[in-house]
Amino acid sequence: MSSRLIVALDTTDITRAATWAAAAAPHVGLFKLGLEFFLANGAAGVRAIQGRPVFLDLKLHDIPNTVAGGVRAVLDVRPRMLTIHASGGAAMIEAARRAAETAGAERPMILAVTVLTSLDAAALAATGVADAPAQQVLRLARLALASGADALVCSPQEVAMLRAALGPDARFIVPGIRPAGAAADDQARTMTPAQAVAAGADWIVVGRPITGAADPGTAAAAIAASIG
Repeated sequence: MSSRLIVALDTTDITRAATWAAAAAPHVGLFKLGLEFFLANGAAGVRAIQGRPVFLDLKLHDIPNTVAGGVRAVLDVRPRMLTIHASGGAAMIEAARRAAETAGAERPMILAVTVLTSLDAAALAATGVADAPAQQVLRLARLALASGADALVCSPQEVAMLRAALGPDARFIVPGIRPAGAAADDQARTMTPAQAVAAGADWIVVGRPITGAADPGTAAAAIAASIG
């Protein structure tokens, strides 16, 4: 088992998600349930992934009061991690952290998403951000950590830069992971599992290379082995 490996269960089908989770469970630390799954199935769907540690990837982004309410609304399903957008600003991040702390010792880690892995420089420019992705990632990372985020979600290509800039105590969750030879799909900034960990990732998120494999358990075991 690798506690660094998070498997993304990207589906609306509870049975399929549970099957993937059962196959991969001996080799992973967490299972990520995203917006698609949560909108289709709600809290009951999260509970249906019985006995599995869950990372709830909702990427909350709204006014501070609304985000705080959203965080409190999911505390009863006991996610280990919960995502918000760093671009929501300091007040929103602080509100999310305060809301999480109402759960006490079992509160979820608040993860701040910097720049989505599907965005490259051209896509950022189209939204009005003239800086390169790495510059925007660092700006948002510093803002998020200063405002109470526990960890950061970033592309693997920014991990080494962030580690150097933010020091050894910062923690990074890295999607956009593709084993050597795997299709990039809709990810614009990717890296292999071993490369991402070597660059400084604390956790890596892998979805389709595991859930789309003929044998998800074998695929998860191979990736876990590649990162020690």
